[in-house]
Amino acid sequence: MKRVLVVTNDSSVFLRDGIASAFEMFGGRMTEVKNLVARLDSAERGGRKLCDVSFGVISSRYGFVPGNFVIMRYAGAMSCREDYERVQSETGYIGRIGEAAAHFDMTVICVPKDMFAMMLDSGALPDGKVVAVADPRFGEECRARGWTLLERRGARVGRENADEIVRMAGEPA
Repeated sequence: MKRVLVVTNDSSVFLRDGIASAFEMFGGRMTEVKNLVARLDSAERGGRKLCDVSFGVISSRYGFVPGNFVIMRYAGAMSCREDYERVQSETGYIGRIGEAAAHFDMTVICVPKDMFAMMLDSGALPDGKVVAVADPRFGEECRARGWTLLERRGARVGRENADEIVRMAGEPA
């Protein structure tokens, strides 16, 4: 069974006051990614699960956190390269994602283009194991690393990309 990590950044739409898991805390643009995670988690073939899926959020306050970690609501969410760089300098989220990704067969990255460019520049993510839902301008760099690039459609993922990611998750590791 393939182990899949899905990573996205936070949203300015908070669904809970106080504390909640990172998965439960955010709505808005993150909803598409949460739907993909749920779909991967329930995907079966011949009565057997296709993959074991984990989820992580790049939060504006805490950096990279696994989806089941409990976090507290905070003011504001990152919205531009300067914010992404500030949070990276404070938390080192890109390195933490790279460390986590090393333990998975496939890592799906669904983040804004400026954040994705920072990830490319860092070299922290493993070659050959990333599915990037990103701007097509990153195609050549993704291919050079052996990554799969799916052109971003929709708020974060898009239906066609979700279908393709589920198909890829069902392939042998």
